[in-house]
Amino acid sequence: MGLISNGTTLLDAGALSGGIATGGIKLLSTLTASSSATLDFTSGLTSTYDHYIFKFIDIHPQTDQKNLSFQVDTGTNTDYNQTITSTVFQAYHNAADSAAVLQYIVNLDLAQGTAVQQISEATGNANDECVSGQLTIFSPASTALTKHFISRTQAAEGTGYSGDQHTAGYINTTTAITRVRFKFTAGNIDSGTIKMYGVYSG
Repeated sequence: MGLISNGTTLLDAGALSGGIATGGIKLLSTLTASSSATLDFTSGLTSTYDHYIFKFIDIHPQTDQKNLSFQVDTGTNTDYNQTITSTVFQAYHNAADSAAVLQYIVNLDLAQGTAVQQISEATGNANDECVSGQLTIFSPASTALTKHFISRTQAAEGTGYSGDQHTAGYINTTTAITRVRFKFTAGNIDSGTIKMYGVYSG
């Protein structure tokens, strides 16, 4: 028996009607670090999906107190130096309960800058310390609009701090983004996984 609403068939014999718009998320690529200088996604960013989500899972730095960062590029470019304007704020709290701050981080934002965009608090390199979170880039394949992004990460920092960082901004190019690179501000990515998902609204 079908399910009908306002004269539109939604379900027919248990199957969703092909005329009903649906959204979804699809895992497209997984990169795992092993003392890696960078983790680069160099394919898969197309107009098939409305936006792309990169999930950071237990990213562990080799060098203590370094920030996870990203940059992007276009076409066959491999300089990863696109122009970014961004805003960054952060909350942190320490295990001793002696320090807690919510603040804007002036030295991590970019104003039409071409450097890497830092997206995490400084992360410790002790065996049990890492950073996790995600970055969303909207419409990277657009050739008419700038590319907006939003990131949120949680890092365990070497002196017992929990750092929750929010980063957002736009990549100031109307050329399609084809590559995304992740790295720490110094030293290699010792271990951890980044997964790229495509999201479409249907």
